[in-house]
Amino acid sequence: MDLDDFIAFKQLDPQNMLGEIDNLPAQLEKAWELGQTQPCEGFPSGDDVNPPQGFSRILIAGMGGSAIGADLLAAYIAPTCPVPVIVHRDYGLPAWAHGPETLVIASSHSGNTEETLDAFNAALQNKCQLMAVATGGKLAERAAQANIPRWEFEHRGQPRAAVGFSFGLLLAAFTRLGLIPDPVKVTNEVVTTIAAMKKQQETLRADIPVAHNPAKRMAGQLVGRWVNVYASGCLTPVARRWKGQVNEIAKAGAGFEVLPEADHNALTGLLNPEDVLPRMTTVFLRAPSDHPRNSLRLDLTRQEFMVEGLTTEIYEAQGESPLAHIWTTLHFGDYTAYYLAMAYGANPTEVEALENFKAAMKATR
Repeated sequence: MDLDDFIAFKQLDPQNMLGEIDNLPAQLEKAWELGQTQPCEGFPSGDDVNPPQGFSRILIAGMGGSAIGADLLAAYIAPTCPVPVIVHRDYGLPAWAHGPETLVIASSHSGNTEETLDAFNAALQNKCQLMAVATGGKLAERAAQANIPRWEFEHRGQPRAAVGFSFGLLLAAFTRLGLIPDPVKVTNEVVTTIAAMKKQQETLRADIPVAHNPAKRMAGQLVGRWVNVYASGCLTPVARRWKGQVNEIAKAGAGFEVLPEADHNALTGLLNPEDVLPRMTTVFLRAPSDHPRNSLRLDLTRQEFMVEGLTTEIYEAQGESPLAHIWTTLHFGDYTAYYLAMAYGANPTEVEALENFKAAMKATR
């Protein structure tokens, strides 16, 4: 498809995934504001305890779009949060997750994700402190029955299109629970991040022609290729997001790697198979907030790819804070995956393979 024929996009995109991507800055803003009004009753006061709220560890249980929001949060707050934050993508809970010193946040867009519900039930059994984030479903029902704080939001689209909610609500919760030491700074960064996203978006919208639209141009470079995404630091979960969006939106193969770890193994895999590697494009994500040594690694790693004759692309994060770097990079990736879907003639919303697999799993109960 001609990526400048944005009127024709509607034929492939009847559910309007493009509208979801366009609306992401507003969704993040709405989630942050909603999070200031949601219930926190049931948690002990953080004024007289150390660490805040008496938590010594936090586990966020979720899958897919809900889990990626948790990944983004964990990466953003890692330099300042006084307790470890673990994202759990599985049934049950690890053995260390027990007692009131463990906070378990169950996050499920539908409220019916079976792995997350199982983790929620395990947390109840283990007498952890609990919180639920969902649009409704069984998770909200069970939280209400157990008198557990539940944060509900409205969103009728795909879970991956609700990443502003899955991140913004968690960020608000951590701020209100005293787990982020400088809430004023966070508030300011949210405001400037949304502004940076909107500014970047001026060149990314569908009505901006390829010649002036860097996301369309990058999508054009990815057509017919396996996509691999490299990143470090706070952009690590964003690389994972890019991979997932290329999979789900464009119905295309993709992977991701993390620096510096990739330089201890993946870098040696640039020789074979000789007929496959030339059909791969590696996208490097860079941010001003990257550790200086990782920034150097990114340059040298990309250089090694080019020496071997392999195709690379690079995206430079926009904005003035790590939060802005995360979200401008994520937003650019969503647009890129969308335009890649258009180039392939793929419906960017439907995920037939996933729905069929869920149905098969449900039939075995």
